[in-house]
Amino acid sequence: MDYRHIQFCDRKSQIDYYQLKQLFHLGAFWAKDRKIEDWQVAIANSNPVISVWDNQKLIGLARATSDGIYRGTIWDVVIHPDYRGAGLGRKLVETVLSHPQMSRVERVYLMTTHQQSFYERIGFEVNSSTTMVLYNQPLVTPVPSKALQSQESPGV
Repeated sequence: MDYRHIQFCDRKSQIDYYQLKQLFHLGAFWAKDRKIEDWQVAIANSNPVISVWDNQKLIGLARATSDGIYRGTIWDVVIHPDYRGAGLGRKLVETVLSHPQMSRVERVYLMTTHQQSFYERIGFEVNSSTTMVLYNQPLVTPVPSKALQSQESPGV
């Protein structure tokens, strides 16, 4: 396969959500049923978002969230099945990690089901002591929104 036309892009505006949905349907069992509307929200609230293109075809994506200094999380790393094995996944993760929003972060987390060895080759370590999950359910007695007040921190 000719990889000379492969380009990495960090512009969210370039994302074709129909191609994105198809990419994850083909290459990511954990995200194959996500809706385009949900993808739009996830992408809008992520930085960086790195997409990988073969001319006009979306062949890869990874996104991250971060406070820019202490913690960051990489989400939804996928390469189209036809393009795997050429180092594009590694380059994609390294591109996310080198982005200004992630490059100074003290710790970067990610979750994976079957790709631990892939991420270990990049430098990630298994860390079972800090990972917890909350399956968000509606609160039985939520705090009324008018009771929540925006409060500035001292010295800000």
